[in-house]
Amino acid sequence: MKLPAILAFALLLGSATAAAAQDVRYNFDSSEDFSRFKTYKWVDLKGSDHPNEITEKQIRQAIDTQLAAKGLQKTDADSADLYIGMQTAVGTEKQFNTYSTGWGYGPGWGGGWYGGMGSTSTTGSTTTIYVGQLVLDMYDSAKKDLVWRGTASKTIDPKAKPDKQEKNINKAVTKLLKNYPPVKKEK
Repeated sequence: MKLPAILAFALLLGSATAAAAQDVRYNFDSSEDFSRFKTYKWVDLKGSDHPNEITEKQIRQAIDTQLAAKGLQKTDADSADLYIGMQTAVGTEKQFNTYSTGWGYGPGWGGGWYGGMGSTSTTGSTTTIYVGQLVLDMYDSAKKDLVWRGTASKTIDPKAKPDKQEKNINKAVTKLLKNYPPVKKEK
């Protein structure tokens, strides 16, 4: 295989891998003492979008598992330290991929100069990428203030096979809650 074709294939593969990567972000109230939160209760966020029942159950299970590993206990009591709610959004993005074969005009590859005309072919294609975003909010139940918010993109894909979807959800939630509780940086 010629070097240009190898480079084109490597670039195409790299762009496909980058497009599939999950993006996780979070923010928190830096004045909050997260060590005081021991229990949480699921609440519905008004006006929020929810996935289908199966996907929502998978997301809640993944979050419950991660929060339990962090020492938080789920409860149905209104006296929970944290109220947590989630919302999801599924949309699409178009990705345009192009690659070129041949070198066209000008200097060639190697030790000499190759002038004249060459043959070049450029190929393009579009791909639809389903972008499923998960947003997790945590509220101090006593103050009714948002204390932590995390967002994971490219988490929910309604076109994915069930096992792939569940794997993506678990991976995203693990990444999302990796730095919870947040550590205060000393000044």
